[in-house]
Amino acid sequence: MPGLQEMAKKEGAFAGGHRMCAGCPVPIFTKMLTRVTDKYEIVAGNATGCLEVASSIFPYSAWKIPWIHTAFENAGASMSGVEAMYKSLKRQGKINKKLKFVAIGGDGGTYDIGLQSLSGAMERGHDLVYICYDNGAYMNTGVQRSSATPLGASTTTSPKGKKSSGRQGKRKDLTKIMVAHNIDYVAQASIHKPVDLSNKLKKAIELDGPAFINILCPCILGWKINPDMGVEAARVGVETGFWPLYEVENGEYNINYKPKYRPVTDWIFMQGRFRHLKSPENQPIVEEFQKEVDKNWEWLLKQ
Repeated sequence: MPGLQEMAKKEGAFAGGHRMCAGCPVPIFTKMLTRVTDKYEIVAGNATGCLEVASSIFPYSAWKIPWIHTAFENAGASMSGVEAMYKSLKRQGKINKKLKFVAIGGDGGTYDIGLQSLSGAMERGHDLVYICYDNGAYMNTGVQRSSATPLGASTTTSPKGKKSSGRQGKRKDLTKIMVAHNIDYVAQASIHKPVDLSNKLKKAIELDGPAFINILCPCILGWKINPDMGVEAARVGVETGFWPLYEVENGEYNINYKPKYRPVTDWIFMQGRFRHLKSPENQPIVEEFQKEVDKNWEWLLKQ
């Protein structure tokens, strides 16, 4: 893997001047798509969401590569079709380029609306990479709760109030669901670890077959943090064990980073969406949150 300085000299897949929110860390990984490999040219498909809307407001586009806007629910299916068409054209001798197909979606369009499409693409074995940028809610449409929303988080559809302490129940673990598809490569990454993230992107892109990467990408608006806190919020999410960095290659688990394991309150109380959990009556929710993080980390260590 080339060093970060060498990688940064390559042209990124995503231009400056896009309309993502100030401080949004999502463009960190989009710029990497063409920098981590010299083996393939990249074609991207983007489900409706923050990245799609902010990068393609007509008549402008921030994308420097072939890019397709798909509906919320069908990024996996759309890119499956493009990949199948490419293989057909290659067999017919009508194209000789080495292409890799990347589908991108937020947690709303991946965990929820697009799950069936994603599952089908992975199960059929299409040679594509699906990247989910997980910010824990439907941020683009008004910060509504998704199945990736953490316990206790206040959103517009799970608001804190006199009779509510925010999101109820446990969040979905999509990474485990993708491992259960028995594909060759699944990984969790974070926007604050560029070397680890770029290594995982390279592995996924250069793999012959389906791959899935789940990336923790804080949302400035939805997490109620300052614009300069996005990367730091991701780092603390990893340091507290909320978001472990690991990969599963051919069924074998590898933990890429073992944090000092700070209390989860260090992470949740740096965000405004959890501010209400500081009240004494919500202490049981904080304790349940910590217990769930501990259980998931212990389970991962056993793998």
